[in-house]
Amino acid sequence: MTMTAGLRKLTLAAHVTSSIGWFGAVAAFLALAIAGMTSQAPQLVRAAYLAMSVTTWFVIVPLAIVSLLSGVVASLGTRWGLFRYYWVLLKLLLTSFSIVILWVHTQPIDLLAGVAARTTAFSADFHGQQLLLVTASGAAMVVLLVLTVLSIYKPQGMTPYGARKQDEQRAMPLP
Repeated sequence: MTMTAGLRKLTLAAHVTSSIGWFGAVAAFLALAIAGMTSQAPQLVRAAYLAMSVTTWFVIVPLAIVSLLSGVVASLGTRWGLFRYYWVLLKLLLTSFSIVILWVHTQPIDLLAGVAARTTAFSADFHGQQLLLVTASGAAMVVLLVLTVLSIYKPQGMTPYGARKQDEQRAMPLP
């Protein structure tokens, strides 16, 4: 099934916008995570973790979900298909995995935001969670960069399913 040109462009615009927005939001999150872990100013630390919670739930999570859904719709409505090319399949798997990891990491984010809302100073007890957020958001930046590179370069290679579908299309007589 292929989409009309207008619908394809709309879907692609939604996908690119949400994906790049996700990348930018994670970059801002990483800056807040570094500030929260390294700053000696208690109010800056508290503000960073409170902002990280809001950014996660109202920006990163929605953009990640829209990116996944719009990518699936875009792939199903174009010649690339969802399971025909390895690069599309890899993007689907990496994006899905990233969303699962994001969901897991909302727990330490909510923990630190809760502590920030209740206290004025962080103890060393939370250094592990702070380091985890810096490391995880740095890793997320790398994964999102890989997804972007895959979209631009589109490495060759069809899945067995894609090759079979291509052979079926070639065998069909033209009207």
